[in-house]
Amino acid sequence: MIHFEWPWLLLVLPLPLLVRWLLPATMTVEQAALKVPFLDDFSDAETKSVTQNQLWPLLLASIAWVLLVIACTRPQWLGEPIEQAVSGRDLMLAVDLSGSMEVQDFFINKRAVDRLTAIKWVASDFINRRVGDRLGLILFGSQAYLQTPLTFDRKTVMTLLDESAIGLAGDNTAIGDAIGLAIKRLKNQPANSRVLILLTDGANTAGEVSPLKAAELAAANQLKIYTIGVGADEMIVRSFFGSRKVNPSADLDENALVKIAESTGGRYFRARNTDELNNIYMLLDQLEPVEKDKQFFRPRTDLFYWPLALALILTGLIGIYRAQWS
Repeated sequence: MIHFEWPWLLLVLPLPLLVRWLLPATMTVEQAALKVPFLDDFSDAETKSVTQNQLWPLLLASIAWVLLVIACTRPQWLGEPIEQAVSGRDLMLAVDLSGSMEVQDFFINKRAVDRLTAIKWVASDFINRRVGDRLGLILFGSQAYLQTPLTFDRKTVMTLLDESAIGLAGDNTAIGDAIGLAIKRLKNQPANSRVLILLTDGANTAGEVSPLKAAELAAANQLKIYTIGVGADEMIVRSFFGSRKVNPSADLDENALVKIAESTGGRYFRARNTDELNNIYMLLDQLEPVEKDKQFFRPRTDLFYWPLALALILTGLIGIYRAQWS
């Protein structure tokens, strides 16, 4: 069906008539003329010719004006309603970019990669599966930053996550500030749809708010937090004196992450490798959606350029006509 975005502009259609009626008539300038005795013989033919010559430009100008007004109302073609999948979840990802994320204790296709690369690699499938969720992205290190506000545009969220880099937000870890920022961005959303997934590999070493205090505020604001501790339990380090096993996740504060999750009604997960990280995302996919009213989208196609183009063509014809008869 055809829809007019600004139909009230049709009220200007009689504007030319109103202007013609309000403005004073043009004064006829009397000029000297040669009196010809037999002039009356030609008067009827000349009057008829002049009337016809004036009628066509007036008619074309009237049609052009109507088309121009129609173009101004912005006509659109509305397609069939398309139902949009809306689950009702407002899900925020908070990803640690501190310096410790550069430890290469994860493997992708048998190739050692740093922790952030592993998160990006697994998160891409997770984000693509969140059809109907509004996703947001928080990046934190020494400070926490909102990289992407809540949006249905999953591609943009994935692109901005891919562009993130270790140390971009500082080398320390401000877990409490990241939670606080998530509370701020989600507080105006429905209470039973607020979810934060926080991924970190260390302990809180920066920020203005402690993680446990931030968790209390999150619980008070009905924000459910799922925490994920990232990092292997052991890895082989080779040096001049030989190889030895070390725990690259010695700084991971699992107790704090467990308390954060439990106090907000969420869960704590441990991701020691990419398989475990992927399994965690699969579990998170089972979050129950909040029922909302169905939303429909009707595709719109602008049609204003058709009457606008016709109006311009008619205006050009009037100009050509006047040039020929001038």
